[in-house]
Amino acid sequence: MRVVMFGFQTWGHRTLQALLASEHEVVLVVTHPRGEGAYEKVWSDSVEDLARENGVDVLVRERPEDQELLDALKAAEPDVIVACNWRTWIPPQVFALPKHGTLNVHDSLLPKYAGFSPLIWALLNDEKEVGVTAHMMDDTLDAGDIVLQRSVPVGPRDTTAVLFEKTLELFGPITVDGLAEIASGRTDFTKQDRSQASFFHKRAEEDLRIDFTWTAEELDRLVRAQCAPYPSAFCFHRGRRLEIIEADVSSAVYGGTPGRIFYREGDGVAIVAGAEARRGRSKALLVKKVRTADGVELEAHEYFKNMGGYLTSRP
Repeated sequence: MRVVMFGFQTWGHRTLQALLASEHEVVLVVTHPRGEGAYEKVWSDSVEDLARENGVDVLVRERPEDQELLDALKAAEPDVIVACNWRTWIPPQVFALPKHGTLNVHDSLLPKYAGFSPLIWALLNDEKEVGVTAHMMDDTLDAGDIVLQRSVPVGPRDTTAVLFEKTLELFGPITVDGLAEIASGRTDFTKQDRSQASFFHKRAEEDLRIDFTWTAEELDRLVRAQCAPYPSAFCFHRGRRLEIIEADVSSAVYGGTPGRIFYREGDGVAIVAGAEARRGRSKALLVKKVRTADGVELEAHEYFKNMGGYLTSRP
């Protein structure tokens, strides 16, 4: 089939690699302009460069809404569009243009975790598996019929960075396999159960703030979800911002007031956590490594010279 691809960053790069190695003909690539955002510098594999190296025409757009782009799409005569990590709305006059429509590849097990940062939200919510969905695009974001879905397990100490690597390996194969399903003439793809759908917003500063009334298990997942290269979860100590960059759940139960800097356990320091902590029913967040407001990383035993006092959500 003749394929136009809309894609960006490492996800799009891996997908385009797979398309170029497949039986399909990539006739046009549309990608976003290079940006200066932190994530764009980390997952910076260039879709534009890969396309040009392989002699594929490229258009660079922030939004796919102008007449020049629409004319180029019509001239390319695609059988299908593939979209992968395209970060702005694709209008119906674009996604419905090819006879086989548009195959979108999204890094969650739809209908759950539509929208933004699905791996972070899934880890926070203690999901046992994450994955990738190839689905047909329609008017509602991430809601179209499912062509294929692939999943990987979430390990007990996995971080979002680990889950990124696991799911990244799925993007190319699921795209090529999804196109094979479309090329076979199938149209009876799986309808999403909208009663099970969830749509998540972008992560922001407030989402990183530690609330010690959360259980230690929840806070441990927050720290692992916000691992490097993502911005770290943070709290305050003596009025100054303190990022928690490595933690675990304590072995012992520690009762008292959430946020209390309580006890050295192993290679960490136990911070009382959980709404039920005062009843002696909760384990503590075992902080192992921190980053101070001036950017210095320290082991917990180096930073917490004395026990006592509190970590708080606000200065």
